[in-house]
Amino acid sequence: MKIFFYVLVIILNLQIVHAQYTEIINSKRPGFSESPYGVGTDVMQFESGLFYQSNASNNILVSPSSMGGELFFRYGKFKEKLEFNASVAYQSNEINNPFGDPIYHYGVSQLTIGAKYLFYQKEYTDKTKEVRSWKKRMAFDKNRLIPSVGAYVGVHTNFLGKDFKEDGISYKGAVLLQNDFSDRLVVLTNLYADKITSLQEHYSYIVTMTYAVTQDWSFFLENQGKFYDEFSPNYQFGTGVAYLVSPNLQLDASVRSNLLEDYGNMYLSTGFSWRLDRHQDSFTLKNSPQQNSIPKRRKGGFFSRIFGKKRN
Repeated sequence: MKIFFYVLVIILNLQIVHAQYTEIINSKRPGFSESPYGVGTDVMQFESGLFYQSNASNNILVSPSSMGGELFFRYGKFKEKLEFNASVAYQSNEINNPFGDPIYHYGVSQLTIGAKYLFYQKEYTDKTKEVRSWKKRMAFDKNRLIPSVGAYVGVHTNFLGKDFKEDGISYKGAVLLQNDFSDRLVVLTNLYADKITSLQEHYSYIVTMTYAVTQDWSFFLENQGKFYDEFSPNYQFGTGVAYLVSPNLQLDASVRSNLLEDYGNMYLSTGFSWRLDRHQDSFTLKNSPQQNSIPKRRKGGFFSRIFGKKRN
């Protein structure tokens, strides 16, 4: 069927827009890592949740606990490979006070505006159609070791609560990699340079493995490391689950910890992802006198966090 479709495209001399749109919602939650793929043109996506963080340390400068809410807004426009996004968080911190009762800080703790672009999309051979050789059909495709590649740039604004104000704006950059080892198993690798030009400048990585157990359920395992000039590295490990309610709605829950002896950290989060899907694929007849554009609406399909089949 695909061969017939491609032949028809060539005969009609159609121009096809390469799309990153997936038939089911493609959410960053519940992990911290990010796929190089965008949400698709004319798609608005909201990824929101509540979190609670508990710290155990002998350092009186460490906040014992914090809680709050976060929202990650994503919007696709102009190109399928381009996405604009914004991240905002509202947080309340309990601060140790050696001279009396704890002190509480609250307000907007993060407001970051950014964009990402998919530079390289790796395509794979569909081995399910290999009927003559069981060995070839089951053999691992070495091309899957080559990731799709994207990049992110962002600006940390200083429109924050008075308790979270910083010395001006700072910047964030990332390289985003994705390996689709199978239709169910995906590994994301993110390399970040964060808080650039500020006193809190640091570097980090995030590696996330996501696996779709069924059409509705998936889980993830994640490792994150942060590196500061004046502090020792900080490592965290996380896991969580996601449930697909509908092609446009996902629920999630996660837990993570740093597992260090001298400093304990526990982070709990639950939330949802929802998208307003107005995406259309346009097929333009290049030889048509009126340059007709034929919109084609995509329909829902197989669920996964990021495993939805990407049309090309």
